[in-house]
Amino acid sequence: MNVFTTWLRRLLFMFIGLFSLVAVGIILLILNVERGLPDISVLKDFQLQVPLRIYSDEGLLMAEYGEKKRVPVPYEQIPNQLIQAVLATEDQRYFEHGGVDLLGLVRASVVLITTGTKAQGGSTITMQVARNFFLNNKKTYTRKLREILLAVKIDKSFSKQKILDLYLNAIFYGNRAYGVEAAAEVYYGKRLNELTLAQTAMIAGIPKAPSSLNPLANTAAALDRRNHVLSRMLDHRYISQLQYEQALAEPETARLHGSLIECAAPYVGEMIRNGTIGQFGDDAYTSGMRIYTTIQCKLQQQAEVSLQTELLSYDKRHGYRGPRQHLAYDNADHSVWLIALRKQPTYSPLTPAIVFSVGNDYAEVFTKDKRIIRLDWPGLSWARRGDNDGGVGPSPNRASDVVVAGDIVDILPSEDNNSYRLAQVPAVQGAFIALSPQNGAVRALVGGFNYLQSSFNRVSQAALQPGSSFKPFIYAAALDKGFTLASVINDAPFVIYDPSLPDGMWRPQNDERKFFGPTRLRVALSHSRNLVSIRLLNAIGINYATKYLAHFGFNPKEVPHSLSLALGTASVSPLQMARAYAIIANGGFDVKPYLINRIVNVANKPIYTAQPLTVCVSCVEAREQQLSLLASQNALSNTPAPAPALPPLMNNGNPVATRAISSQTDFLITSVLKDVIQIGTGAAAKVLGRNDIAGKTGTTQKQRDGWFDGFNPHIAAVVWVGFDEPRSLNEYGAKVALPVWIDFMRVALDGDVATPTPPPPGIVSVRIDRNTGLPSSGPNTLFEYFKAGTVPSAQAPSNSSNDGGNSSTAPKEEDNAQLF
Repeated sequence: MNVFTTWLRRLLFMFIGLFSLVAVGIILLILNVERGLPDISVLKDFQLQVPLRIYSDEGLLMAEYGEKKRVPVPYEQIPNQLIQAVLATEDQRYFEHGGVDLLGLVRASVVLITTGTKAQGGSTITMQVARNFFLNNKKTYTRKLREILLAVKIDKSFSKQKILDLYLNAIFYGNRAYGVEAAAEVYYGKRLNELTLAQTAMIAGIPKAPSSLNPLANTAAALDRRNHVLSRMLDHRYISQLQYEQALAEPETARLHGSLIECAAPYVGEMIRNGTIGQFGDDAYTSGMRIYTTIQCKLQQQAEVSLQTELLSYDKRHGYRGPRQHLAYDNADHSVWLIALRKQPTYSPLTPAIVFSVGNDYAEVFTKDKRIIRLDWPGLSWARRGDNDGGVGPSPNRASDVVVAGDIVDILPSEDNNSYRLAQVPAVQGAFIALSPQNGAVRALVGGFNYLQSSFNRVSQAALQPGSSFKPFIYAAALDKGFTLASVINDAPFVIYDPSLPDGMWRPQNDERKFFGPTRLRVALSHSRNLVSIRLLNAIGINYATKYLAHFGFNPKEVPHSLSLALGTASVSPLQMARAYAIIANGGFDVKPYLINRIVNVANKPIYTAQPLTVCVSCVEAREQQLSLLASQNALSNTPAPAPALPPLMNNGNPVATRAISSQTDFLITSVLKDVIQIGTGAAAKVLGRNDIAGKTGTTQKQRDGWFDGFNPHIAAVVWVGFDEPRSLNEYGAKVALPVWIDFMRVALDGDVATPTPPPPGIVSVRIDRNTGLPSSGPNTLFEYFKAGTVPSAQAPSNSSNDGGNSSTAPKEEDNAQLF
């Protein structure tokens, strides 16, 4: 008995010693592992990778850039039903344990002992946060220990709500979606609070295996997982039996969605993305930067519709070029056709479709989403065969003259959306920009027919000839050199020596191929007379004119120093033209276009706030009075003092724009540009029924470019239409560009009350003879505006002539070019 007791004691001491050694070893291991744990305090201000987002002026999402799609949402805004679904499936005792669920670990240990596999990790949500933020996914004992220790520390340091916030915003949900809000957008195209119970359960079940259990990768397995989540919610009484059964019966509707773009403006987005990366580097893609632009969504959407509508109309007027592609028709399986069709890009508002049946006066097509659409004869009969020169062939007699089975074509819905017509991706392109004349804020910008078709931004990147839309700047220069709107210049033929031409002579003509004799400048500009404009430029001098163009933001070194400048042969962008016309629209002040209002970081702290040059007439007038007073005091002083350094003019925190041209010159040019719409080449815009709109048409040589540049005091808009590979439009700007402007301005000016613009000080109105431009009280007269001091005498000087040069009411020409 003593021997047995002795051995028993020895065994007990050995066991205690061994246990102590193991315990000490475990303690030392824990201490060693704990020393190597990362600092969890970084979670307090942890920066999740959030993409760059660009918003409209109203705060609507316009574009998103970044590899990871994540939309952080505060815990308070996460629907309670989603939290219940996650907890029921992932961590039922989340609000009870201290970061580690011992029961869960025991279950995982039993599985390990009985099966020899680590199929269950027993991980709580807190442990998953530890793993996702600090560790890797390798299933090792050391990593599990680090995970447990980190989870305990995290649970002690942060609230349960904060941990859930981190988990639900950070975890991966497949298809580039990180966080629950992004998952809702990617799979259902919805916000979190718009999800159904079944969709909520689907989202909650994805994290177990996001790449293989998401509904796009494996619908059947994802449905099983969804139903398991619903079952767990029912077990925990988060939902009723009826809710459970209804959710089980709900069909799965997940498909891949892009970002929830609320105001599409891809050309604007790319401009800003490119500039932002240049300024802030690639970190902008992940730092959660939010950029708020000057774009107004209503105007942006209308600009895109207006431009696309006219480009499609132009393309229709010039004939049908044929299908995108033709597939052989041999009664093949339509699934083969569908595969080919789905490879075709979609250029909104067009829809690609394939013709599968053709009758005498109709054709039937099916689309990528397997809809069958009938094209009746009115939607086909327009399709006369066109060519690259703008010509069209005879009208078709039957549907088979237009399409055949196997044609991949484009279709376009009618205005009432009750029918479709045959269409095609336009070969012609266009550009549109609208901005506020008061500060240069860009309100709408469209760089082409469709960004997916062509990402080239014709608003900012194209170098185009503006044609006659450039003439107002030449006429403004003339008004500041002694000419008046009543000055008469002979509209008569002439030739100029030009060695670059085949016969060495340039013979400019008016668009009408007619000559109108002595013409007042007001008439010449409102009716866009080329020969008068050339003679006017010659009279004021090319060097003077090119320097004067700097008042409108053009670089004098980048414009041609030849008389062809009067016809708009400079290379400019629509953006430059918009700035120049905004200067006229605002009364003559130099504003600069800008797109970004402000930039904030992920914490909503400002990084940048715009300070645009802003028109403030009263500010400028007050400063002018101040300077005049100082000058008077200085003149009376016996010891003249140098002019004092005055602080920059500011208005509501923004710098005040300085004058580019005088208010008198601006008023005179604006009055003529109003005539362009009332009686001139832009008369189609009278349909708007307003007396405060003004503008100028523009068409370049051989009708390669069509323009309309117009404004009222509150908005300036520029339209360009042409081909990327220059060729004739066979139409004038008044026909191809002006309709875009009219359609846009109808919306832009809705609710905007037209207010008359009184003449500024220094403008007088005088009755003149219609023909001579001289003051007269006779029967053939009208009123004309003049700058004070420029009214001509009632009798013309004796050197008046009509020999093809200027009449007596204009200053003498400078010797700049030889007119024959």
